[in-house]
Amino acid sequence: MRAKLKSAVLGLGTMGRVHAEAWSHIEDAELVGVVDLDREKAQTVASQYNLQAFSDFSTLIEQSDVEVVDICLPTYLHKEYVAAAAKAGKHVICEKPLGLNVQEAHEMINLCEAQGVKLFVAQVVRFFPEYVQATEQVRRGKIGNAGVVRLTRGGSFPHGWNNWYADEDKSGRLILDSMIHDFDWLRWTFGDVQRVMTRQASYSDGKKDLDYALVTLRMLDGTIAHVEGTWAHTGFHTSYEITGDKGMLSYDSQEGVPLTMQLHSGDRQSEQSGVPVPESPLTESPYLRELKHFTDCIRTGNPPIVTADDALKAVEIAQAALASAASGKPVELSKMGGGVR
Repeated sequence: MRAKLKSAVLGLGTMGRVHAEAWSHIEDAELVGVVDLDREKAQTVASQYNLQAFSDFSTLIEQSDVEVVDICLPTYLHKEYVAAAAKAGKHVICEKPLGLNVQEAHEMINLCEAQGVKLFVAQVVRFFPEYVQATEQVRRGKIGNAGVVRLTRGGSFPHGWNNWYADEDKSGRLILDSMIHDFDWLRWTFGDVQRVMTRQASYSDGKKDLDYALVTLRMLDGTIAHVEGTWAHTGFHTSYEITGDKGMLSYDSQEGVPLTMQLHSGDRQSEQSGVPVPESPLTESPYLRELKHFTDCIRTGNPPIVTADDALKAVEIAQAALASAASGKPVELSKMGGGVR
């Protein structure tokens, strides 16, 4: 019987607590510690899972035999703690986005490679069955050649520790810290992005923050995607419509059926109702599926579904979208998915 992979969660905001819960259900892993500046919060979570609580990262490294560090800190702290974990010889799982910009992401990837540790990035939409099914249907040609894609994501403005989401020096706000999920999924499904155009509206009066963005992307294969993000509404919501020359795939998190597919039959009367793709009820959360997958990759050496380079490309797309929002003009990406130009 092989030893369990020993993990620790760094940062116990909403996502950190979600990850801690997921780790507790992975048979091949053992959560050995949690870290948070708020010692009381760390102790509460540690008591729940019968493990050690730490208020600083260095003490975790000194007093535990952790093998992989799961970083669930605010975006602006990712680089610092990915570097610290890598230099300590620990494998790293980092919440998205990998970094605040392309340069940070490159530096983290290079450092982990130099230290001989694995780096995984939690672009969790690749583990949501609704999105996985859509990607599979597109790749199988079920809706023919895709032409137009519409995605939405968002809800109310998130107020994290010290309201860091509202600080542009600490967060890419809506585009980098939320819509990057859709950018990554688009590239996974349709390939690299050629050009982006963004319109964004933000508001802050010291008491209330609102953010809205519409990003139009032209993919290298000719597909046009419209991604709408909002931190100006109540209730979290995601949806997509993928239209091809043979039909359309659609999903709405507010509806009961996870995914529907409508195919053109040539007979208008027969096209009034959707044909449901077989449902995939969630027997386990996408976060659990994601961390199970990363655990398996560490143990076996198999490549992950989402690589650190994939996460870097998602940051590149988000950075291009932010540049377009600032300039009001389209921004081109190199044909190889390289840096913004």
